[in-house]
Formats: sequence, C-alpha cells, structure tokens
Amino acid sequence: MSARPNILWYCTDQQRFDTIAALGNQYINTPNLDGFVTGAAAFTHAYCQSPICTPSRASFLTGMYPSAVGVNGNGFQSFPRHYQDRLISKVLQGAGYDCGLIGKLHLASAFLRREERVHDGYDYFQYSHDHKGGNERGNEYVEWIKAQGIDHDSVLQPRGIASTADYRNSHLHVGFGGFSEPTPEKDNVPPHLHQTHWCAEKAIEFIQRNREPGKPWFLSVNPFDPHPPFDAPYEFYRRYDPDSLPGAHFEESDLEHQRRLEADGIDFQNRARHPDEFQHKHIQASYYAMIEFLDQEFGRLLDYLDASGQRENTIIIFMSDHGEMLGDHGLVLKGCRFYEGLARVPLMIAWPDRIQPQVSDALIELVDIVPTLYELLGMDVPPFVQGRSAASLLRAGASDAPHREFVRTEHYAATNLADETHATMYRDRRWKLVVYHQKNLCELYDLENDPWEHRDLSGDPDYAGVKWDLLRKSYDATVYARPAQTDRYGPF
Repeated sequence: MSARPNILWYCTDQQRFDTIAALGNQYINTPNLDGFVTGAAAFTHAYCQSPICTPSRASFLTGMYPSAVGVNGNGFQSFPRHYQDRLISKVLQGAGYDCGLIGKLHLASAFLRREERVHDGYDYFQYSHDHKGGNERGNEYVEWIKAQGIDHDSVLQPRGIASTADYRNSHLHVGFGGFSEPTPEKDNVPPHLHQTHWCAEKAIEFIQRNREPGKPWFLSVNPFDPHPPFDAPYEFYRRYDPDSLPGAHFEESDLEHQRRLEADGIDFQNRARHPDEFQHKHIQASYYAMIEFLDQEFGRLLDYLDASGQRENTIIIFMSDHGEMLGDHGLVLKGCRFYEGLARVPLMIAWPDRIQPQVSDALIELVDIVPTLYELLGMDVPPFVQGRSAASLLRAGASDAPHREFVRTEHYAATNLADETHATMYRDRRWKLVVYHQKNLCELYDLENDPWEHRDLSGDPDYAGVKWDLLRKSYDATVYARPAQTDRYGPF
C-alpha cells in the first residue's frame, strides 16, 4: 500500500444539495450515498463559485475564484495556459501521482467537439462530455458503445442544439434541456449503455492499472447526469410516482418577481412559467431517478475499493459543480440566479481514520477543496490559492470558530446570452444578498425565516440597515477575491 493516499474525486453535474436521503430528502432513494455519509464529513451548506459549469470547474480545480483564474463562463476556446500549472491534477502529477480523468472535463468549450486540452496532468484520459449526439471526434464513450457492435445513433438521442439560438431556448429541446419520459417500449439510454455506467467501468479499469510500487493515483470521475435533459432510464424512472413527489418550491408571487428580473434583461436559460406548465413533478421524478442511478454506480466504485483493499488509503470526494432550479420560482436549468437550489451543492469527503465523520452545517465553498487536499497531503498551499483549507475541521469536527463567516458566488457574463449579466451573491449564516451590477437592482433574503427565498426584502425600509451592511461586506469580499500578488522583492 502506498504511504500517500489515493484520491477519488467524483463530481456529478448540476446536482442540487437537497438530493440525498440521509441528509433529509425522504422522497429519493440513495442507499450508497447514505452509507457513504455515515463515514464522511458531509457539508450541508457548500456553495459553488459560479452557477455555470466551466467557471465552477476552473475554480474548484485551482482553488481560485472564476474571475481570478479568468474563466468566467462557458464557451472558452481553451483554459488559460499560463495557469495550467495551477490545476490540482497537474500539481499532483508533478508530485508523483498517476492521474486520470473520465467523463467531462469542461475547462473549455465542448460545443460539438472534443474540447481543447492544456497540459492538465491526466495520463489516463477517457473523454465524454455527455450521452447525447453523434460521433464527435475523441468521444471514448461513443467508441465504447460501437466496440460492443451497437450503432450509437440507435442509442443516443440527438443533441437537439446546433446554434446559440437553440441554446437560448434549450428548455424547449427534448434532447438538451427538456423532459423525455421513458416507457418499457421506448427507453432513453438504457443503464448498461449509459454514460454514467461507462464512467464507473472506466474508473475501475483505471484503478486496476499496473503501477510501480508505492505510486498513488488521483482519479477525477465526471458523469454528465443529472444535468438536463431530464431523461432517466426507464428502469430507474419507474421507481418514482410523480404524483407522490412534492414538486417545485413555488409561490404565485414568484412569477411577478421573475418578470421584474426578466424586464431588466437578467440572463437565464428560460423565462419563468408556472411549474404546472412544464410537468414539474415528472421532471423531479426523472431528476431523482438519474441521481439514484448515479448512486448505484458510485456504490460500485466504493465496493471495488473495498474489495481491492484500497478504501482505507483513499480520500474520496463526492460533490457537484452547481445545482439545478428544477421548477423552483418557475425556472428550470440555470443562469444568473443564486437561489439555494442552484448555488448550493452536495459535498462529502471521506478518508477512514483520518477524517472525522460528521454532518456539518459550516459554510464552505468549493474553492476550499484544493487547499484542503494540499494540507491533507502535507503539501504547502501555494500563494495563488484563494480558498481556505478545511483540513482542521475535517480532522476534529465542529469548533467554536466558524470555517467561514460568509460564502460568495459570481456570474460574470457566464452564459452566452444577450445581457452578459454581471452579478454577485454574498451569503452569511442568515442573510443572502444578490447584486445585479449596473442594474440598480438587488435581492435580499432572510434565510432563517424564508429558506426558499420567496420574499425579496431589498425594497423594504425595515431592512434598509441590513441591506446596506451586506452591500458593504459584499463589496469588500469582491475586492479581495483577486489573484494573489506577485512576490515582493524590495523594501519599497
């Protein structure tokens, strides 16, 4: 066994925080994640640094804010090459780790192509952005299907978009952001041919690789689910009765509020509608089914680590890059909003006998994962890292000193939409402030008394003092979310 721990980093795509049975969702079935929670540090208040894929991933893989690393949205030609040495995979490769990636990377645009890579440190690279579309070059998942003598076009649904105009109406396309209800006669991608299953197959293949004695491994597993479209396999979808589910967090006043944001041009992938107009309970059933399928495949990896005797010396991270609106406030998919369902994600970290099992409500950011790994591995935290290590909290559990007083999230023209909206979120233990910059527009929520954010208090004079205090704090936090200074040389 290697003295240095292996690292399994399992990152789902667009999974909300409230989707694990053991952490409070009585409607979903996640037995493997429930078991994992009992031996992990599970954070109930973890926040992404952007509600969009590429900036979030660029951020948590470097420990820098999206605006600091210079990756603020989707669609980039390439991750900045001058920052490639800051990717944790590249750092760990240099430290002697065998590094592998399976599934999504999404540090650059994957639009109808295999995305352009920098020197990211991955020696084993099995790329598949999603389980949609045709045979784009370099899609190892499609090659895996074809190697079984199966026509991939008979399995994978059309992608549904081929232009930015399609993207701006993505919720209308069944193959991109809509709902596809399976039946026994007409399934979506069946489990045994699904990208989620392929990710687990390739992960086991990587873990089995023949390595020199003492060489540890780092594996990043990135399935596309539960990212829309809502297209769960029938085998899992049939386990949920939509009529028995609670559906979206919605009040009639939400539509009026969303219309105000839309009138100011605030970017989002769709206009708000009453949840009944888009079968929100059926969407929720499919979303939960996709997560139950992920739970099964994640459980296969845990079982393999147990069977191969590697679990005891493996740091395991389970998380997601951002959430999903899922009908809350009349919205599906993502964009420039900072509601809990979109900005708050699952985060669990385990390492037997090294990390204290706990369920923590500490405020934590995904940008904190990289410095936490550095400290757990006994490595110096580089000066460019902006996150805050949670290693002491993982080892000892809760303390009187909070890990963070607040968390923050950015949206700097993150979606390819007309307004190129810039906005920031500041959230402390009770309050959430959202500022839409150059709009003379903000939102203020009392999360203690309004946890699902139906009542914007920003215009209420009784809360003017709270708002101005949070505006000052949010401004200060934004100023300090900058790249680290270069080393000083002289005394002046």
